[in-house]
Amino acid sequence: MSTTVKLTPEEIRDLSLKVLSHSGYGPDHAAAIAEMLTTCQLDDCQSHGLFRLFMCAQTMQAGKIDGHAEPVLEPSDNAIVRVDAQGGMSLLAFQKALPVLIEKTRAHGIAAMAINRCFHFSALWPEVESLSSAGLAAMAMVPSHSWVAPAGGTRGSLGTNPLAFSWPRMGKDPFTFDFATSAFARGEIELYKRAGKPLPEGVAIDKDGNPTTDPQAAMDGAMLTFGSYKGSALSIMIELLAGPLIDDLTSLESMEFAEGTGGAPYHGEIIIAFDPNQFSGGKAEANDARAERLFADILDQGARLPSQRRFAARAQNHQRGYAEIPEQLHTDLLALLV
Repeated sequence: MSTTVKLTPEEIRDLSLKVLSHSGYGPDHAAAIAEMLTTCQLDDCQSHGLFRLFMCAQTMQAGKIDGHAEPVLEPSDNAIVRVDAQGGMSLLAFQKALPVLIEKTRAHGIAAMAINRCFHFSALWPEVESLSSAGLAAMAMVPSHSWVAPAGGTRGSLGTNPLAFSWPRMGKDPFTFDFATSAFARGEIELYKRAGKPLPEGVAIDKDGNPTTDPQAAMDGAMLTFGSYKGSALSIMIELLAGPLIDDLTSLESMEFAEGTGGAPYHGEIIIAFDPNQFSGGKAEANDARAERLFADILDQGARLPSQRRFAARAQNHQRGYAEIPEQLHTDLLALLV
């Protein structure tokens, strides 16, 4: 049985800041990234927590990202918030534009944020949950690199293309989901490779287009979408909404931009927010009860809501004051400081 290391929230954040600063990220970017990683680690999301520091370091080593870029928020008189990340990580741009997105959503009932020219590696649920905590419903989408084959295809044309959604619940954790349209997240395949474990059937093909359960062969070949043609269609939709719609790169173009250097993909992100009170004609409270009846009926059958386990992990880790990570991961992270 593998041993683990216990880290307090402060230790998670401090380790993140040290690695990020050592890698070349300025204090503002390091703080934004560290906040995201701490949130994910306390939710016991191993694939998007401290493990992602390797990708952050690799992205800087690839030489394309600007670790000191200052995002530029463009003025607008409509419901679209545009923020140019200026070739930096997306998180600082999101933080800068978030108050404006909330303000515009409350003014118009619906608003959207377009983040352009950003590198992106992170989970989307902290972003949509920052909106549901403000009483707004929200969804977010990004492309990635063309690691994923379309249904019926033999090579990567699509990204892992995650879709996240969060619905505010009065006095309760929000209803949130965040999943890749690929059958597996890229980070999960990397974790399977680190653990020396075979992948489940049906999530990847090798470079010759044959099914594979070998993580390395999957990374050399292509991943598959979930749900065959349905997942493939959703993935293409995300390519369009988070690419051409906002004047940014598709996953194919992001892969070309990388020129084989590795690291986080470079592209854009779209976040759409909805004001339940305006959409319901001022009846948000009554309609919250309607939503709660639906949730209660689902739970009454013995089913669970998305993110229930994550919220339980969050509560447990906050209560005990630490999260656990594999000891080998901790050792490998400390090596990034050498």
